[in-house]
Amino acid sequence: MYDIESLYEATSVADACEALAADPSAEVIAGGTDVLVKLREGKGAPAHLVSIHELHDELDGVRLLDDGTVWIGPITWFHHVTTSPVIQETVPVLGEACDTPGGPQLRVSGTIGGNVCSAATSADSASTLFAFGALLDLQSSHGTRTLPIEEWYAGPGRSHRERDELLVGIRIPRDHYEGFSGHYFKYGKRRALEIATMGCCCLVKLGEDKRTVEDIRLAFGVAGPTPMRAIAAEDAVRGLDVAEAADRIGELACACTNPRDSWRASKDFRLQLIKEMSKRSLIEAARKGGADI
Repeated sequence: MYDIESLYEATSVADACEALAADPSAEVIAGGTDVLVKLREGKGAPAHLVSIHELHDELDGVRLLDDGTVWIGPITWFHHVTTSPVIQETVPVLGEACDTPGGPQLRVSGTIGGNVCSAATSADSASTLFAFGALLDLQSSHGTRTLPIEEWYAGPGRSHRERDELLVGIRIPRDHYEGFSGHYFKYGKRRALEIATMGCCCLVKLGEDKRTVEDIRLAFGVAGPTPMRAIAAEDAVRGLDVAEAADRIGELACACTNPRDSWRASKDFRLQLIKEMSKRSLIEAARKGGADI
């Protein structure tokens, strides 16, 4: 059973922001795949919910803006991110990542904005959005602001979004994705209906010879308390031949990360995953970019 004391169905983004400001206990709900699970466990009850489920005109869909920025509405289902022609043309690896949460039913009810707002390091979109340096647009009754995703996370399951703020857009600027090919690698004990034991996204921009790593971004979920980039590892392999970079990236990534022991996996096992997944993700990203390896 769900202990819900009030449910307000917002008619616009401005209306939702006013409802959040008026009720200090109010919480946003869209697809409900996180919120309702939490309520079923007795957390946050009795709930005061502000639904943004019907705000399709303002918060749903994927668009390519005039300057080449990819804009994603926060209530866009995972499935619609995966199948969007804009995503497939510009940032297909994000579509691949959004095709991994849960099972088919979750992917046509769960939203990418909810995945971001959960602030879970295991969220399947997290490492890919982190690699792309996504920008997160927030709105409240007091105004608007934008947070780079690097400034979003405040700790495990916590973000710097204020309680009365609404995520109203996810943006990936053109220069954050242009020329990059990518690969998302999720490890779990089974292929579906599984929370990631480790998530890894590697973006690679190859040189004209299709053999040199001109640029690279390597991001992880579950390699620390929040999603993270392996900056030192990226710096160390930039400019190397793809094969040499692949040989070195695993050890370098392990030195950049700080996974923990949990009931899902030990720290040592996660370090082994980081080492192997870094290498495989780099190789696959380079292959998608035209490297012969």
